Amino acid sequence: MSLDNHPDNPPDDPNTPEQSQLGRASAYADRYDPSLLFPIARATQREAMGIKTGALPFFGADLWTAFEVSWLNPRGKPQLAIAHFTIPCETPNIIESKSFKLYLNSFNNSTFASIDAVREHLRADLAEAAWRGSDQSAGIGVKLLTPDLFDREPVHEIDGLDLDRLDIECTHYQPAPELLSSDTTQVHVNETLTSRLLKSNCLVTGQPDWGSVQIRYSGPPIDQAGLLAYIVSFRNHNEFHEPCAERMFTDIWSRCKPTKLAVYARYTRRGGLDINPFRTSWPQALPANIRTARQ
Repeated sequence: MSLDNHPDNPPDDPNTPEQSQLGRASAYADRYDPSLLFPIARATQREAMGIKTGALPFFGADLWTAFEVSWLNPRGKPQLAIAHFTIPCETPNIIESKSFKLYLNSFNNSTFASIDAVREHLRADLAEAAWRGSDQSAGIGVKLLTPDLFDREPVHEIDGLDLDRLDIECTHYQPAPELLSSDTTQVHVNETLTSRLLKSNCLVTGQPDWGSVQIRYSGPPIDQAGLLAYIVSFRNHNEFHEPCAERMFTDIWSRCKPTKLAVYARYTRRGGLDINPFRTSWPQALPANIRTARQ
């Protein structure tokens, strides 16, 4: 079934992926324009996975990094920053990535009194888009790093035992949760497992999205070969970054029965912007913003 005819995406809904800027030729605005931000409801894809909006089985956030942020100071001199954004997973909307890029580009020839003013505009605009349509609201984390701090940005591989070392046969290229299993007869373990072989495709354009994933859990030992084959099975799957991570979380949680689980996907950036969803079964500090070697 095509997205255009999907019952959850009626043609008159203005906030379906098909109505966004993805896949369209775009004129780049270079004057500040918050109306460029395009929210897409999380509920449609969550409901398809059996996740109820009012009872999320996880905590977490979407961690975005923008490497191309610029504006003008009152003397017309360009200013630069790297931006980190933290969007709670409880927000009703994700922000479509191309619209996010167009919005950030709209700062390029706009004058702001200070970096604090830029930060406040970003925080207010992103919060409005992420919480649009809800009777709730909360803050969006915004951190701007000036050029003198760029060399403090770490480049580091995700910590954990590398699943890619396994010589396995791969035959599934659409999500196959039946590949997942754990040995409930064994003593419970605490493990952190990683792979660089995560790939999915943009839901609208079909462009490839490359990433690494870290899976931390406590519970019966998960079959590592099956887990790696499962990660590879996303290779031809069309879905945005955020629901991919949530699909991984819910499949591992239901199939492997861990007592604790955290899934952290770090995708390589496109157009100066990366999206890194983190989902966890227990409250904890968010992962540090890092750049993997592939980025």
